[in-house]
Amino acid sequence: MGIKLGPLLETRPIKIEELSNQKVAIDGYNILYQFLSSIRQADGNLLTDTEGRVTSHLSGLFFRLSNLVENGIKPCIVFDGKPPKLKKKLLEERRLRKIKAEIEWEAAISAGDTETARTKAQQTTRLDREMLVDSKKLLDLLGIPWFDAPSEGEAQVAYLLETSKVDYGASQDFDTILFGAKNFVRNLTLSNRRKLPKQNKWVAVTPEIIDVDLSLENLEITREQLVDVSILMGTDFNPGIDGIGPKKGLKLVREYGNAEKSLEKIGKKIGNLDEIRDLFLNPSVDDFDPVWNVPDGSGLENFLCSDYRFNRDRVMKTIEIYTNPKSKARQYTLGDF
Repeated sequence: MGIKLGPLLETRPIKIEELSNQKVAIDGYNILYQFLSSIRQADGNLLTDTEGRVTSHLSGLFFRLSNLVENGIKPCIVFDGKPPKLKKKLLEERRLRKIKAEIEWEAAISAGDTETARTKAQQTTRLDREMLVDSKKLLDLLGIPWFDAPSEGEAQVAYLLETSKVDYGASQDFDTILFGAKNFVRNLTLSNRRKLPKQNKWVAVTPEIIDVDLSLENLEITREQLVDVSILMGTDFNPGIDGIGPKKGLKLVREYGNAEKSLEKIGKKIGNLDEIRDLFLNPSVDDFDPVWNVPDGSGLENFLCSDYRFNRDRVMKTIEIYTNPKSKARQYTLGDF
């Protein structure tokens, strides 16, 4: 779901080159879902190889991460572990939404409505075990470190930042900030533009840094109070209070100090407030030292070209980027996958 904290935070657009020589921990599930949602054919179908196996996630990892490596960034991928019990309801809601979207996708295809079909197809995205296994194999071949967090990947990213194992954390969701991340980047692995829904218009997408300390200073609240604002709004672990968005939640917490007093003022209750808050302030994490290795060029060629029938010319040019980051490869379109 992600917490809609954007209106409260100080952001600064950057050029990707500004992150050169920086170690960046990236929320793995976040980017894999991103790739599976966005790297699709016109009617919404995923990219597949000649045997019908999905390749959208592998295309995203291999080609989009190469842009980071080419610019001197050292990515580290962190995957979610076992979800907290409080997330069970949200996961079930997501499952039901995907089933509904699949029905609407099929109806749109039958009606010849490719625009609606693509939009609905993006909402059906699933990440299965085979995709995850192949993604980790590809990362091993690329020499990019990855780690299975004990629970929430965003919490693990924040911990890697706190322990100075990496310089930045990256995700599309703001939840990472609630887990304690200070140096936070969004839009890092997106393509440089995206299409507006139901419009023949494209908008530019650029990386942006969230200045967490400055944001909290300007908001005149602490991280703990920002967590309380989010709980009032609704998180992955609770539905929140109807009618409370970021601005109203901020106003309440600034005026009354915390979520308890804010709820008392408006006559509402969140029975497990302390449990929800504790998931953000004391999350389950493990120690991990990322190690970057030399890419296995022949292994990458065999895996992508022989096993999955990727375009060999493009693969070889991109392998050159990984093995010699200063080189520049030409830009490709979706038709090259």
